[in-house]
Amino acid sequence: MEVKIVNHSDNPLPEYSTSSSAGMDLRAKLDQDVRLKPLERKLIPTGLFIELPQGFEAQIRPRSGLALKKGISVLNTPGTIDADYRGEIGIILVNLSSEEFVIKNGERICQMVINKVETVKWKQVGSLEETVRGAGGFGHTGTK
Repeated sequence: MEVKIVNHSDNPLPEYSTSSSAGMDLRAKLDQDVRLKPLERKLIPTGLFIELPQGFEAQIRPRSGLALKKGISVLNTPGTIDADYRGEIGIILVNLSSEEFVIKNGERICQMVINKVETVKWKQVGSLEETVRGAGGFGHTGTK
């Protein structure tokens, strides 16, 4: 699939790290370092604007290395970029560690996964088909 992109940063375009990667790394576009204190959240610009085809979304997800090693995550995981959004992609990062984290220009801060989405049409009915599980949820299936 080909997707139109405008890059207002000096960073490379998003790219897959390996041929089997599901997500592409996005980088911070910063004029100066951003300090993220413990439990603080900030919107980090990327300088990227995309034009997704109708029927697709871009999901923004944390980078596993940043999450494990530094406690940095994407706050609204996964964040969704709709096909009709044309603004700059901004990433809401949160510091879940007990130490300050410094974000530098060009740093890989998250990954983006492109997914196909379906549009739902609701069909209102009086009842639903029965299943073995029924209405059981939140731990209903046990700890086996």
